[in-house]
Amino acid sequence: MEISVALGGGGVRGAAHIGVLRVLVREGFIIRAVSGTSIGSLIGALYAKGLSPDEIEDLVESVDPLKLYGWPLSDGPGLLGIRGIADWLAQNLGSLTFDDLKIPLAVAAVDLASRREIILCEGLVREAILGSIAVPGIFPPRRLHEYTLIDGGTLDPVPVRAARALAPGLPVVAVPLLPPLDQPSTPMTVPLAVPPQIAEQINRLSLAQALNIFIEAVDIGQREMTELRLRADQPDVLIRPAVGHINMLDRVDVNKVSRIGEQAAQAELHNLRQAISWQARLARGVRNALGRDV
Repeated sequence: MEISVALGGGGVRGAAHIGVLRVLVREGFIIRAVSGTSIGSLIGALYAKGLSPDEIEDLVESVDPLKLYGWPLSDGPGLLGIRGIADWLAQNLGSLTFDDLKIPLAVAAVDLASRREIILCEGLVREAILGSIAVPGIFPPRRLHEYTLIDGGTLDPVPVRAARALAPGLPVVAVPLLPPLDQPSTPMTVPLAVPPQIAEQINRLSLAQALNIFIEAVDIGQREMTELRLRADQPDVLIRPAVGHINMLDRVDVNKVSRIGEQAAQAELHNLRQAISWQARLARGVRNALGRDV
């Protein structure tokens, strides 16, 4: 019943990951490793730290997302600052390093300088997360060592390969939060800490409309990249919570979104059990021995 898990990015939609983890634990699956992009890296880190899904849900539920980010230009080139996020991570993860975690964790990000994916598996966990959540144009890039990091979802929305590398031979359960392009989705919109009437006036401005077009384009690109990577990386089980209707920076009912994740995981229990069967183990062993798909 051993598995590894790859958790995708998607802003507050990430509460669905909690429900998926709850079902996996409840059904007796042992998660030996976890990888994550963006919010998936945060949920994955809390689980790898040793928190139960219930404890993670209580912690996430206590957070006001609008207090996590603001408008300080000193944070760097991005519409929203992440000082609040950085403070929250420091409070809850502190000086925790990857070596301190209960199970292996990999965090996916992208380096602007080299234009390639970076898998972070050492150093301070909170610094890796800050790089992985840096949505281009929205949150400022994060400097880490020689890297200038942005959101891992730019190139790897669901880091299946990273999860497979952490636990070779085990089935990988992938949990994307972005729906396919043929399904409706609510892209991210930038929250405004102003009265609704003023926010409505701002949203009518050409600059705000241009920003919305940019965000729509990013959403399309990440959704297409998700499908390409899933086809290429071939996770053993795909659990896809129906959270496309949720704005990625919205205020949500964490319990409700978590239940959506539970429902998605429950629907895949048959496939999960097939993935740990001796036939599936044999097939993975053959693929690993040949070093290619068969």
